[in-house]
Amino acid sequence: EDLLPLWCELDGAAGFAQVKAAWNEQGLALSVRVKGKQKPTWCRESRLADSDGLNLWIDTRPAGNVHRASRFCHHLVFLPTGSTVSPNFPVVGQLLINRAKEQAEPITPEKIHTFSQLQADGYLLEVFLEAGTLTGFNPRESPQIGFTYLVQDAELGLQTFSIGKELPFREDPSVWAVLDLVP
Repeated sequence: EDLLPLWCELDGAAGFAQVKAAWNEQGLALSVRVKGKQKPTWCRESRLADSDGLNLWIDTRPAGNVHRASRFCHHLVFLPTGSTVSPNFPVVGQLLINRAKEQAEPITPEKIHTFSQLQADGYLLEVFLEAGTLTGFNPRESPQIGFTYLVQDAELGLQTFSIGKELPFREDPSVWAVLDLVP
C-alpha cells in the first residue's frame, strides 16, 4: 500500500489521518489510521453522512471536465463501528451523489471486506472493494480512476484528499484527483 499525500499540509493544516491505497486486478484496498482522539468515535449506521469515518468518491471512468456524476461515480461510506448488527462491527454504506445525471448501481456488501480496530487514540479501518463492486472498474480498459476522500471526525474535524469544502467535491467529479492504476 502507498501512503497518500496530505495535500492539506500545503495550506498549513495538520492531518489527523493516514490514508493508504493500493489496487490490483481483484480490486481496490484502502487503509485509514486516525490518531489523536481523546473521545470515543461517534458512528451510527442510520446517520452515515454525520458519522466519524471515511467517505470515498470514485469515478471508474473519469472524463475530467464533466461536472455532474455519472453511473460510474460512487460515494461510499465506511465507519469503524456503529453497525445495527453489533455496535463494534464496521459499517459499509452507499450514498447518492447530489445533482448526478445517473446514480451508480447499488453496491453488493458481500464484495466489500472491512476490518476495524479501535485504539486508545483513534482507530484503524481497512477496506477491500472487490473489482465487481464498482460499476466500470476495469484497469485494463480504463487505467485511471477519479478519486477523492473525506475523513470525518466529530472531535478532530475534516480531512480531505486534495481540496477543501470551498469547492463542491461531494458532487462534482471534475474536481476529484485522477489516480493512474499502474502495475
